[in-house]
Amino acid sequence: MVSSSHEAMHGIFTHDPVAFARAFHVLDLPFPDPIAVEQISVDLTETAPVERRADTILRITTAEDTFLLVVEAQSSSDVTRIAAWSYYVTFLHNKYELPVVLVVVCHDKQTATWASKPMTVTYRRWTSFTLQPLVLGPHNVPAITDPAEVLDDLPLAALSAITHAREPEIGAILEAIIVAFRRRGYDDETAFYAELVEQGISHTDAAQLWRDQMATDLSFFRSESAQRLREQGREQGLEQGLEQGLEQGRAEQAARSVLTVLTGRGIELSAAHRARLVETTDLAQLDTWLVQALTATRAGELFD
Repeated sequence: MVSSSHEAMHGIFTHDPVAFARAFHVLDLPFPDPIAVEQISVDLTETAPVERRADTILRITTAEDTFLLVVEAQSSSDVTRIAAWSYYVTFLHNKYELPVVLVVVCHDKQTATWASKPMTVTYRRWTSFTLQPLVLGPHNVPAITDPAEVLDDLPLAALSAITHAREPEIGAILEAIIVAFRRRGYDDETAFYAELVEQGISHTDAAQLWRDQMATDLSFFRSESAQRLREQGREQGLEQGLEQGLEQGRAEQAARSVLTVLTGRGIELSAAHRARLVETTDLAQLDTWLVQALTATRAGELFD
């Protein structure tokens, strides 16, 4: 069964397909900058009834060439992945007639060390196939502990938290992300990356630290936003009618935030649930739903 932490490990690249370019620059890898990035189907099933799906597949177009990037999440060593990844690379190379780069995102150094070694299909001393993944893990992804750097690159900061989830510096990384979120304010992007970080570290001891901090800071973000709106109304001499409009706008924004978090976590809403969310104007209720959305496993936990 695919876990939420597994989804978060490659979800950065799905949400922001050019995030890999910034990460590769940090790692000083010899890849040209993209001028176009396209997500393509992750379904690698052939006509035979065997289903195979990669985590994320991107077609990258640069000024020099075009290639495919396959992003796989891995939380432990698993020799069965050698056959699966070899299949992905050769299948995509044959289907699209393009070079293929396999990227493996790892939670810890032990898994990263395993994945970094050349993977071979061998009989006795004869090697028929060698696969060399490009591994992202705590050994090469920097620990982002400066809030300014977090603000400059939210995807890289999230990747830093996920790949360092079991490392001693995870506390400093999470603190930097929290401070950066405070400076930026709570919006759709911070909501998405807050959820992504929580999913990515959900299997580690750092998860509770993150939840405790976010439970406190979510109210800070909301109250700060409300204060800015009230101040805007005072400065512009807005009358009661416009204040009501601002109140409605706050409710709509809060509802969108709930929807963003649920959608980012893959939780689908029925028509009835969606209608109830859209029609609710009670900010306290919307705030409650937003906090619950961070840990809920189904929509019914919020609305039933």
